[in-house]
Amino acid sequence: MSSTAAPSKTRKTAPDTAGAGPFADLHMHTLFSDGTFTPEELAARGAGVGLAAMALTDHDSVEGCERMAKACGGLGVEFIVGTELTAEFAEKEVHLLGYYFDPHNETMLAEIKKFQAVRQSRIGEMVAQLNKINVPLRAETVFALANCRSPGRPHVARALVQEGFCQSMEEAFDRFLKKGRRAWVPKRRISAVDAIALIQQAGGLAVLAHPGLNHCDEIIPMLKEQGIDGIECFHTKHGPKMARHYLDLAARLGLLVTGGSDCHGFSKGQPLIGGVKLSNVYFQRFKAAHEARQSRCPGVGAPT
Repeated sequence: MSSTAAPSKTRKTAPDTAGAGPFADLHMHTLFSDGTFTPEELAARGAGVGLAAMALTDHDSVEGCERMAKACGGLGVEFIVGTELTAEFAEKEVHLLGYYFDPHNETMLAEIKKFQAVRQSRIGEMVAQLNKINVPLRAETVFALANCRSPGRPHVARALVQEGFCQSMEEAFDRFLKKGRRAWVPKRRISAVDAIALIQQAGGLAVLAHPGLNHCDEIIPMLKEQGIDGIECFHTKHGPKMARHYLDLAARLGLLVTGGSDCHGFSKGQPLIGGVKLSNVYFQRFKAAHEARQSRCPGVGAPT
Protein backbone atom coordinates (compact mmCIF):
# COMPACT_ATOMS: atom_id res chain seq x y z
CA MET A 1 0.00 0.00 0.00
CA SER A 2 1.48 3.34 -0.98
CA SER A 3 1.69 6.26 1.39
CA THR A 4 -0.42 8.33 -0.99
CA ALA A 5 -3.41 6.00 -1.03
CA ALA A 6 -6.61 7.71 0.08
CA PRO A 7 -7.82 6.65 3.54
CA SER A 8 -10.63 4.15 3.42
CA LYS A 9 -14.01 5.47 4.51
CA THR A 10 -15.22 2.11 5.69
CA ARG A 11 -15.96 1.69 9.36
CA LYS A 12 -16.05 -2.10 9.39
CA THR A 13 -14.26 -3.84 12.21
CA ALA A 14 -10.55 -3.92 11.51
CA PRO A 15 -8.47 -7.11 11.80
CA ASP A 16 -7.60 -8.35 15.27
CA THR A 17 -10.22 -6.15 16.94
CA ALA A 18 -12.98 -8.75 16.64
CA GLY A 19 -13.83 -11.29 19.28
CA ALA A 20 -14.39 -11.15 22.99
CA GLY A 21 -13.43 -8.15 25.10
CA PRO A 22 -12.23 -6.42 27.07
CA PHE A 23 -11.46 -3.56 24.71
CA ALA A 24 -9.85 -0.14 24.92
CA ASP A 25 -10.35 3.15 23.10
CA LEU A 26 -7.22 5.28 23.30
CA HIS A 27 -8.19 8.33 21.23
CA MET A 28 -11.07 10.57 22.36
CA HIS A 29 -11.83 14.25 22.91
CA THR A 30 -14.04 16.27 25.24
CA LEU A 31 -15.19 19.88 25.43
CA PHE A 32 -11.79 20.74 26.90
CA SER A 33 -10.69 20.83 23.24
CA ASP A 34 -12.93 20.30 20.19
CA GLY A 35 -15.25 17.58 21.46
CA THR A 36 -18.78 18.11 22.73
CA PHE A 37 -18.97 15.67 25.66
CA THR A 38 -17.96 16.41 29.22
CA PRO A 39 -15.44 13.95 30.68
CA GLU A 40 -18.26 12.39 32.67
CA GLU A 41 -20.46 11.95 29.59
CA LEU A 42 -17.60 10.42 27.65
CA ALA A 43 -16.78 7.99 30.47
CA ALA A 44 -20.43 6.96 30.75
CA ARG A 45 -20.72 6.35 27.01
CA GLY A 46 -17.50 4.33 27.03
CA ALA A 47 -18.74 2.14 29.83
CA GLY A 48 -22.04 1.82 27.98
CA VAL A 49 -20.37 0.29 24.92
CA GLY A 50 -18.32 -2.08 27.05
CA LEU A 51 -14.92 -0.40 27.09
CA ALA A 52 -12.58 -1.63 29.80
CA ALA A 53 -10.01 1.14 29.29
CA MET A 54 -10.17 4.68 27.91
CA ALA A 55 -7.67 7.45 27.22
CA LEU A 56 -8.52 11.13 26.99
CA THR A 57 -6.45 12.81 24.27
CA ASP A 58 -7.69 16.38 24.06
CA HIS A 59 -5.70 18.67 21.77
CA ASP A 60 -2.99 20.52 23.70
CA SER A 61 -4.74 19.96 27.02
CA VAL A 62 -4.82 17.74 30.09
CA GLU A 63 -7.48 19.78 31.87
CA GLY A 64 -10.17 17.13 31.56
CA CYS A 65 -8.01 14.25 32.75
CA GLU A 66 -8.68 14.57 36.47
CA ARG A 67 -12.45 14.57 35.97
CA MET A 68 -12.24 11.76 33.44
CA ALA A 69 -10.13 9.65 35.78
CA LYS A 70 -12.66 10.11 38.57
CA ALA A 71 -15.60 9.29 36.31
CA CYS A 72 -13.92 6.20 34.90
CA GLY A 73 -12.97 5.05 38.39
CA GLY A 74 -16.60 5.19 39.46
CA LEU A 75 -17.59 3.06 36.47
CA GLY A 76 -14.84 0.46 36.81
CA VAL A 77 -13.10 1.61 33.61
CA GLU A 78 -9.31 1.92 33.51
CA PHE A 79 -8.20 5.44 32.62
CA ILE A 80 -5.04 6.53 30.78
CA VAL A 81 -3.83 10.14 30.77
CA GLY A 82 -3.26 11.44 27.26
CA THR A 83 -3.07 14.40 24.91
CA GLU A 84 -2.74 15.05 21.16
CA LEU A 85 -0.05 17.36 19.82
CA THR A 86 0.21 18.72 16.28
CA ALA A 87 3.78 18.48 15.06
CA GLU A 88 5.91 18.58 11.93
CA PHE A 89 8.54 16.24 10.57
CA ALA A 90 10.23 16.35 7.17
CA GLU A 91 7.82 19.12 6.12
CA LYS A 92 4.79 16.94 6.89
CA GLU A 93 2.15 17.60 9.52
CA VAL A 94 1.82 14.73 11.96
CA HIS A 95 -0.27 14.25 15.08
CA LEU A 96 1.37 12.70 18.11
CA LEU A 97 -0.54 11.09 20.94
CA GLY A 98 1.10 11.12 24.36
CA TYR A 99 0.08 8.55 26.96
CA TYR A 100 0.84 7.72 30.59
CA PHE A 101 2.81 10.91 31.20
CA ASP A 102 2.61 12.82 34.46
CA PRO A 103 -0.15 15.43 33.92
CA HIS A 104 1.52 17.67 36.52
CA ASN A 105 4.94 17.64 34.85
CA GLU A 106 6.07 21.27 34.84
CA THR A 107 7.84 21.12 31.48
CA MET A 108 4.84 19.50 29.79
CA LEU A 109 2.42 22.01 31.30
CA ALA A 110 4.59 24.97 30.29
CA GLU A 111 4.73 23.78 26.68
CA ILE A 112 1.00 23.02 26.58
CA LYS A 113 0.35 26.56 27.77
CA LYS A 114 2.36 27.86 24.79
CA PHE A 115 0.43 25.62 22.39
CA GLN A 116 -2.84 26.93 23.78
CA ALA A 117 -1.74 30.54 23.31
CA VAL A 118 -0.95 29.75 19.66
CA ARG A 119 -4.41 28.21 19.23
CA GLN A 120 -6.09 31.28 20.69
CA SER A 121 -4.06 33.58 18.47
CA ARG A 122 -5.03 31.51 15.42
CA ILE A 123 -8.73 31.98 16.21
CA GLY A 124 -8.20 35.74 16.10
CA GLU A 125 -6.41 35.45 12.76
CA MET A 126 -9.18 33.32 11.23
CA VAL A 127 -11.86 35.73 12.42
CA ALA A 128 -9.87 38.65 10.98
CA GLN A 129 -9.75 36.86 7.62
CA LEU A 130 -13.51 36.32 7.76
CA ASN A 131 -14.07 39.99 8.55
CA LYS A 132 -12.02 40.96 5.49
CA ILE A 133 -14.50 39.11 3.28
CA ASN A 134 -17.50 40.72 4.99
CA VAL A 135 -18.38 37.90 7.38
CA PRO A 136 -18.79 39.85 10.63
CA LEU A 137 -18.05 37.07 13.08
CA ARG A 138 -16.52 38.22 16.37
CA ALA A 139 -13.63 36.44 18.06
CA GLU A 140 -15.41 36.83 21.39
CA THR A 141 -18.28 34.76 20.02
CA VAL A 142 -15.93 31.91 19.12
CA PHE A 143 -14.17 31.98 22.48
CA ALA A 144 -17.48 32.02 24.36
CA LEU A 145 -18.73 29.06 22.35
CA ALA A 146 -15.47 27.13 22.75
CA ASN A 147 -15.25 27.83 26.49
CA CYS A 148 -11.87 26.11 26.68
CA ARG A 149 -8.18 26.95 26.43
CA SER A 150 -7.60 24.89 23.28
CA PRO A 151 -9.98 26.29 20.65
CA GLY A 152 -9.71 25.20 17.05
CA ARG A 153 -11.32 25.40 13.62
CA PRO A 154 -14.38 23.35 14.67
CA HIS A 155 -15.25 26.09 17.14
CA VAL A 156 -15.08 28.70 14.37
CA ALA A 157 -17.29 26.49 12.23
CA ARG A 158 -19.82 26.07 15.04
CA ALA A 159 -19.85 29.83 15.60
CA LEU A 160 -20.49 30.45 11.89
CA VAL A 161 -23.49 28.13 12.10
CA GLN A 162 -24.69 29.59 15.39
CA GLU A 163 -24.59 33.13 14.00
CA GLY A 164 -26.39 32.17 10.80
CA PHE A 165 -23.50 32.65 8.37
CA CYS A 166 -23.51 28.95 7.40
CA GLN A 167 -26.10 26.20 7.50
CA SER A 168 -23.75 23.45 8.68
CA MET A 169 -20.21 22.85 9.86
CA GLU A 170 -19.51 21.11 6.57
CA GLU A 171 -20.48 24.29 4.71
CA ALA A 172 -18.32 26.38 7.06
CA PHE A 173 -15.27 24.25 6.32
CA ASP A 174 -15.97 24.01 2.60
CA ARG A 175 -16.49 27.75 2.16
CA PHE A 176 -14.04 29.24 4.62
CA LEU A 177 -11.92 26.96 6.80
CA LYS A 178 -10.36 24.18 4.75
CA LYS A 179 -6.76 24.55 3.69
CA GLY A 180 -6.63 27.01 0.83
CA ARG A 181 -9.96 28.66 1.68
CA ARG A 182 -10.00 32.37 2.43
CA ALA A 183 -10.22 32.10 6.22
CA TRP A 184 -7.76 29.25 6.59
CA VAL A 185 -4.73 30.09 8.69
CA PRO A 186 -1.77 27.68 8.91
CA LYS A 187 -1.15 26.12 12.29
CA ARG A 188 2.18 26.70 13.98
CA ARG A 189 3.62 23.31 14.86
CA ILE A 190 6.24 21.89 17.19
CA SER A 191 8.99 19.69 15.78
CA ALA A 192 7.98 16.03 16.04
CA VAL A 193 11.41 15.30 17.53
CA ASP A 194 10.77 17.86 20.27
CA ALA A 195 7.23 16.57 20.82
CA ILE A 196 8.45 13.00 21.29
CA ALA A 197 11.07 14.21 23.75
CA LEU A 198 8.48 16.32 25.59
CA ILE A 199 6.16 13.36 26.08
CA GLN A 200 8.91 10.98 27.10
CA GLN A 201 10.62 13.33 29.56
CA ALA A 202 7.26 13.44 31.38
CA GLY A 203 7.26 9.64 31.61
CA GLY A 204 4.99 8.96 28.67
CA LEU A 205 4.80 6.96 25.47
CA ALA A 206 4.64 8.78 22.11
CA VAL A 207 2.42 7.37 19.35
CA LEU A 208 1.86 8.48 15.76
CA ALA A 209 -1.87 9.16 15.31
CA HIS A 210 -3.91 8.06 12.27
CA PRO A 211 -0.99 7.82 9.80
CA GLY A 212 -3.41 6.94 7.01
CA LEU A 213 -4.89 10.43 7.21
CA ASN A 214 -1.55 12.18 7.02
CA HIS A 215 -0.08 10.09 4.16
CA CYS A 216 3.26 9.84 5.91
CA ASP A 217 4.39 6.22 5.65
CA GLU A 218 7.82 7.18 4.35
CA ILE A 219 8.71 9.07 7.54
CA ILE A 220 7.61 6.41 10.03
CA PRO A 221 11.00 4.62 9.99
CA MET A 222 12.65 7.99 10.60
CA LEU A 223 10.29 8.69 13.50
CA LYS A 224 11.24 5.30 14.89
CA GLU A 225 14.87 6.42 14.82
CA GLN A 226 13.83 9.54 16.75
CA GLY A 227 12.31 7.38 19.48
CA ILE A 228 8.60 7.17 18.72
CA ASP A 229 7.00 4.28 20.62
CA GLY A 230 4.02 3.23 18.54
CA ILE A 231 1.53 3.64 15.70
CA GLU A 232 -2.22 4.10 15.90
CA CYS A 233 -3.09 1.22 13.57
CA PHE A 234 -6.81 1.13 14.33
CA HIS A 235 -8.78 4.31 13.67
CA THR A 236 -12.25 5.22 12.45
CA LYS A 237 -10.83 6.21 9.04
CA HIS A 238 -8.57 3.15 8.77
CA GLY A 239 -10.46 0.34 7.09
CA PRO A 240 -9.42 -3.32 7.55
CA LYS A 241 -6.88 -3.25 4.72
CA MET A 242 -5.25 -0.08 6.02
CA ALA A 243 -5.23 -1.36 9.60
CA ARG A 244 -3.47 -4.55 8.45
CA HIS A 245 -0.94 -2.47 6.53
CA TYR A 246 -0.02 -0.53 9.68
CA LEU A 247 -0.01 -3.66 11.82
CA ASP A 248 2.56 -5.14 9.43
CA LEU A 249 4.59 -1.93 9.47
CA ALA A 250 4.52 -1.80 13.28
CA ALA A 251 5.72 -5.40 13.44
CA ARG A 252 8.57 -4.73 11.01
CA LEU A 253 9.74 -1.67 12.92
CA GLY A 254 9.19 -3.05 16.41
CA LEU A 255 6.60 -0.41 17.30
CA LEU A 256 3.68 -0.71 19.70
CA VAL A 257 0.12 -0.91 18.35
CA THR A 258 -2.70 1.35 19.54
CA GLY A 259 -6.14 2.30 18.33
CA GLY A 260 -9.06 4.58 19.02
CA SER A 261 -12.24 6.03 17.63
CA ASP A 262 -11.09 9.68 17.65
CA CYS A 263 -14.52 10.47 19.08
CA HIS A 264 -15.40 14.18 19.20
CA GLY A 265 -18.94 13.75 20.49
CA PHE A 266 -21.40 15.42 18.13
CA SER A 267 -18.76 17.77 16.70
CA LYS A 268 -18.24 15.67 13.58
CA GLY A 269 -21.60 13.97 13.09
CA GLN A 270 -22.67 11.07 15.25
CA PRO A 271 -20.41 10.00 18.14
CA LEU A 272 -17.83 7.45 17.04
CA ILE A 273 -17.21 5.84 20.43
CA GLY A 274 -17.56 2.08 20.22
CA GLY A 275 -16.75 1.99 16.52
CA VAL A 276 -13.08 1.15 17.11
CA LYS A 277 -12.14 -1.22 19.90
CA LEU A 278 -8.50 -2.00 20.54
CA SER A 279 -8.19 -5.61 21.63
CA ASN A 280 -6.86 -6.39 25.08
CA VAL A 281 -3.83 -8.13 23.55
CA TYR A 282 -2.52 -4.87 22.11
CA PHE A 283 -3.57 -2.81 25.09
CA GLN A 284 -1.74 -5.06 27.57
CA ARG A 285 1.43 -4.90 25.46
CA PHE A 286 1.14 -1.12 25.44
CA LYS A 287 0.60 -0.98 29.18
CA ALA A 288 3.50 -3.37 29.80
CA ALA A 289 5.82 -1.16 27.73
CA HIS A 290 4.93 1.79 29.93
CA GLU A 291 5.50 -0.22 33.10
CA ALA A 292 8.85 -1.48 31.80
CA ARG A 293 10.01 2.06 31.04
CA GLN A 294 8.94 3.22 34.48
CA SER A 295 10.88 0.40 36.10
CA ARG A 296 14.01 1.32 34.12
CA CYS A 297 13.64 5.06 34.80
CA PRO A 298 11.66 5.30 38.06
CA GLY A 299 12.21 9.04 38.47
CA VAL A 300 11.06 10.05 34.99
CA GLY A 301 7.60 11.47 34.91
CA ALA A 302 7.11 11.27 38.65
CA PRO A 303 4.56 13.80 39.96
CA THR A 304 6.09 17.21 40.53
